[in-house]
Amino acid sequence: MLNHASLSPDAGSKKAPIRRGRGNGSGKGTFSGRGCKGQGARTGKGKFNPAFEGGQTPLFRRLPKKRGFTAFEQVRFEVVNLDDLQALADAGVTEIDALLLAEKGLVRKMAPVKVLGAGALTAKVTVKANAASASAKAAIEKAGGSIELA
Repeated sequence: MLNHASLSPDAGSKKAPIRRGRGNGSGKGTFSGRGCKGQGARTGKGKFNPAFEGGQTPLFRRLPKKRGFTAFEQVRFEVVNLDDLQALADAGVTEIDALLLAEKGLVRKMAPVKVLGAGALTAKVTVKANAASASAKAAIEKAGGSIELA
């Protein structure tokens, strides 16, 4: 019968700690893994800043300051071009929205969709998107279609 007094860890699962400064026979004698002289060899925890570069101008002062700003809530559009709309129109689609574009794999996720004017559109389609460039709007309306911006 096993009891808690007879339990022991599996062989090799426990490793003895390194005993520094206990003679050269231990493998960590003399300088005890601290090298030879210098600030790192002295006693005292947190005695120097790890970013300190020995008096050399530190990296953070050598680099230029960051200029400008980053918009807090940047709107990242999924982009669809007129060529993509033409391909859908050729497949017989007359009404195009974000859900259809996601199903067809033209946008990766359900995110705001922007229509851009690259390519040509000849089919009459109704497009529902969040944004569109001026050239895309003009091309869709020229083809006889309409665009609804949400």
